[in-house]
Amino acid sequence: MGAEERESVTEVAAGVLRIHRAGVNCYLLDSGDGLTLIDAGLPGMWRTLQAALGRLGARPEHLSAVLLTHGHFDHVGLSRRLEDRHGVASRVHAADRPLARHPYRYRRESARWRYPLRYPRAVPLLARMTAAGALSVRGVDAREVTPGAALDVPGRPVPVFSPGHTDGHCAYFLPDAGILFTGDALVTLDPYTGHRGPRMVARAATADVSANVVSLGKLAATEARLTLPGHGTPHRDGIREAVAAAHRAGAA
Repeated sequence: MGAEERESVTEVAAGVLRIHRAGVNCYLLDSGDGLTLIDAGLPGMWRTLQAALGRLGARPEHLSAVLLTHGHFDHVGLSRRLEDRHGVASRVHAADRPLARHPYRYRRESARWRYPLRYPRAVPLLARMTAAGALSVRGVDAREVTPGAALDVPGRPVPVFSPGHTDGHCAYFLPDAGILFTGDALVTLDPYTGHRGPRMVARAATADVSANVVSLGKLAATEARLTLPGHGTPHRDGIREAVAAAHRAGAA
């Protein structure tokens, strides 16, 4: 297992911790006036989230909000537990609220079963995701996120509407810091192929690749310096370089 695939908590920028397990990322944002969680990973990441919070002297109930980039199962895995046990609400774009409630009911362009046969290098990663609870996620009735304006949560991230991977996908941008949380609109590890480097997620989990291509332009327009994806390691060479690489890679 590579170092980037191990369970870990890593400071990737000032005030930003990357919480990682089985190729899945969520991010803890410490703005000085509170804590915001970007995405909620898988159920098995609870211990890792607690470790991240512990580094800041905090507990789950100290989170102000969970901002979901989209409603897939590997991004809402801790949402129900955080809401039911700690009173922390999740938020997502209106178009993904039904998906967040039922995180396995999503559109895709290609059948999933073909991918382990075509891309065997992804099988160990998918097995680790399963061990981390990928098959036991409970949905959440998330509140609505409106794109375009800074949200009234710690860090004041700006939702960037970037549909394609799902109908309501949103990235989150920190303009002053130049940091963009791209969710699955752009990743540096595709769980369905095992391929690394900036790219879109395979058609096995993407609703509309053509729309995702258009959304790459919206990400590039932020001029972010640091790209933090939903899967894979941070990309530090600027969002425009990452988007150009994603165009070259296409979608499997």
